[in-house]
Amino acid sequence: MTSQIDILKKLINDNPDFVILTGAGVSTASGIPDFRSKDGLYNKVKNAEYYLSIDALANEPQAFFKFYKKYILLDNIKPNVIHNKLAYLEKQNKLGCIITQNIDGLHILAGNQKVIELHGTIYENYCMKCHKTYSLEYVKQAKDIPYCQCGGKVRPNVVLYGESLFNGIIEKCYQKLNKTNLLIVAGTGLSVSTAANIFNMFNGKYIVILNNEPTPYDHRANLIIRDDLAQVFDKI
Repeated sequence: MTSQIDILKKLINDNPDFVILTGAGVSTASGIPDFRSKDGLYNKVKNAEYYLSIDALANEPQAFFKFYKKYILLDNIKPNVIHNKLAYLEKQNKLGCIITQNIDGLHILAGNQKVIELHGTIYENYCMKCHKTYSLEYVKQAKDIPYCQCGGKVRPNVVLYGESLFNGIIEKCYQKLNKTNLLIVAGTGLSVSTAANIFNMFNGKYIVILNNEPTPYDHRANLIIRDDLAQVFDKI
């Protein structure tokens, strides 16, 4: 009997320009908690969404950065088998693009270059006043609020709650999705409107959903694997 992993392998081999949409579930094996599961950040920490919003940054910057440094800027985080396998697939010319909701930068750290970071990355930071850029380490080492030499606040170049996506990023996603017949969804429940909208842009032939929990779009998938993502990618 053909296993689900064998079917997934064949789909990847037959569609070397496949696109994968990744969410928080691909980074949990690196020690980063997800957001919306029963053990996720939003269920464990009160008002988590507020503390990751533009309102918190504007009105309570000290509280924003206290939360951001404690729960988002985690130490000793490295790419896991999922990130490494996707980097390998790109080097083997079997991957068209990664579209990720994650801001942890682990896809790029693993070696992937064909990455669209929907919500930005913690590795890019800039002054809200003069727009000078700063490193992740600068933000980490700042006491409380990181300030620029000009006196402006330094903020992460990530999309906070209450902010719009970066200009042109949806068009980039559409261009990639329009060139492939295979979309793989990994580690996201597709409950966030951005992810759902990108999923609905895809008009290709095959959809694979790799997620521990059901999604609202399971009925559209050709293949669903509900298993530990690290184990799934380890077998590819």
